[in-house]
Amino acid sequence: MKKLLRLLIVPLILALLALAVWLGNNTLQTDEYAFTSAHLPDAFDGFRVVQLSDLHGKQFGEGNARLIAAVEAAKPDLIALTGDFVDKGSAVDDVVPLIKGLVALAPVYYVTGNHEWGSGQAQAMLQTLGALGVTCLDNRFVPVERDGARILIAGVADPNGFADQKTPEALAAELYASEQNPFWLLLAHRNSLFNGGYCRLGADLTLCGHAHGGIWRFPFTDGLIDSEMRPLPTFTSGFYQCTDDGRHERATVFVSRGLGNSPRAVPRLFNHPQIAVITLRAA
Repeated sequence: MKKLLRLLIVPLILALLALAVWLGNNTLQTDEYAFTSAHLPDAFDGFRVVQLSDLHGKQFGEGNARLIAAVEAAKPDLIALTGDFVDKGSAVDDVVPLIKGLVALAPVYYVTGNHEWGSGQAQAMLQTLGALGVTCLDNRFVPVERDGARILIAGVADPNGFADQKTPEALAAELYASEQNPFWLLLAHRNSLFNGGYCRLGADLTLCGHAHGGIWRFPFTDGLIDSEMRPLPTFTSGFYQCTDDGRHERATVFVSRGLGNSPRAVPRLFNHPQIAVITLRAA
């Protein structure tokens, strides 16, 4: 009997580990955050932004029904999609049911990630999502109005895009030429371009993805590797302040842990797919 137990213990442990990994990669986690700013118009106090990122064609239920239901439960005023919703292993049509479900809940804004461009599907994504009612922020900005007040939301296309595309600096210059002192949100896929880059543009809050939460998250780390296979990354999950230099130390980024996996052969560990809910608060 003892010999039989010894023979069974290893397969049992492996089966439990496999179950834990499967649950960890397929169980959605909704995380609530608050961002407080004296610059935010009072009318936007309590405004709820749901950020989704790095889906990589993953399905949470048929037509991503579980993901849509979780976003609906978060009661968003605005939904921000920060890139990498498709890649070489998925197609634009795969995300259409999800997008239809999201636009029925709240205004949706989207920027491209490196995988949309790398898989040759960026233009198709922009056209398809635009036709479904999504505001595609391909190097442009638009106003968001509430109770007579307004903020701006801007987005930069991923650097994998066209070589002659508008620069983030040119976009910020256009924005400030339009309004001198706006509160504005910036959507930009790559967390790795915030320090020394996006933090200098002047946005009150930048929303990024790309790092997948460090993929394998252990205590006292920001993850073991990021999506670019860099060891012990930082700026992978939650709020961070710019460390670029003294002029930009108040610049803030929020980095989503994302939803899917890339490369898909590397599963998440202690890192549930994330629906991030950021409530804006006026100081």
